[in-house]
Amino acid sequence: MPYALSFLDKSPLHGEESASQALARTLALARKAEEAGFVRFWVAEHHNAARLASSAPEVLIAFLLAHTSRIRIGSGGVMLQHYAAYKVAETFNLLASLAPGRVDIGIGKAPGGMPLSTHALQDAHDPARKPGFEAQLGELDGFLRHHPQGETGTGLAAFPVPPEGPKRFLLGASVESAKLAARLGWAFVYAGHIHGDEAVIAEALTAYRDAGGASPLLAVGIVTAETEREVQNLSVDNNRFHVEIENGQGVNVGSREQALDYVRQIGASNYHIEERRSLTIRGTPPRIHAELQRLQRAFAIREFVVDCPATEGESRLKTIELLAALQGAALAA
Repeated sequence: MPYALSFLDKSPLHGEESASQALARTLALARKAEEAGFVRFWVAEHHNAARLASSAPEVLIAFLLAHTSRIRIGSGGVMLQHYAAYKVAETFNLLASLAPGRVDIGIGKAPGGMPLSTHALQDAHDPARKPGFEAQLGELDGFLRHHPQGETGTGLAAFPVPPEGPKRFLLGASVESAKLAARLGWAFVYAGHIHGDEAVIAEALTAYRDAGGASPLLAVGIVTAETEREVQNLSVDNNRFHVEIENGQGVNVGSREQALDYVRQIGASNYHIEERRSLTIRGTPPRIHAELQRLQRAFAIREFVVDCPATEGESRLKTIELLAALQGAALAA
């Protein structure tokens, strides 16, 4: 059975590259994905990250929409806790009005950075008045759906009204996120590239379907090349470290050093750090195809979102080419 492919990009800087070069490569990747028949191309949100250029996905989405013609472009995702739901809705309704039928909004619960950047983003907020994530997401959903009298019944609405609203996705790696997505009628993307325990994946996807959700997506890391030797040269450590703070939100970071730095920045004394294995597939295209088919059968997945952890530009472009070639005309949209 054919499966659809999409791509997630973080605009990483490789070697001595500038941010401009990294962002130019993101555009090249989006165009390559469009040419190869990928369904959607998403960009991530990261803050205070010197080696990643995608700090404002909504700006990058507008640029990519203007330089592509068919592929869906979206966020993977907007870190909603930093922003007013109303402003996020206005931004994505405007994007969807500029490119009807091509805009996705993916929302994440994580901060997308360390405590220093979170504080800088939220310093003007009154913590006592800030709604929880579930309330924020519900408010955003109302503004995106354009309730006749506004979400609050006061006539407040997030204009403009696009011919076709942005498609809504919730990104997560837990049963709670899966149930929330289903309750709101949002598509759910399980972040396997962050937390790849297959028992947890099964539990979350089952919870999503049992709660009325349909057709979840699965994000996976992929490292591929034409030969096994090239694959070994590209291999990267894509595992994550989960930091759990007492009475605080758990976060995922890329290394134990970052986990300890997170703890230091937040000033926590009671914490737990757990290494988590990502769902990353390494190998030549036939091996990648076989593993994607196994995951498709195991979890009834119709679409995979590909995260390419390698930062070298040519290998990322080649990844899209190889993934498209291994399916050929059978690539499903």
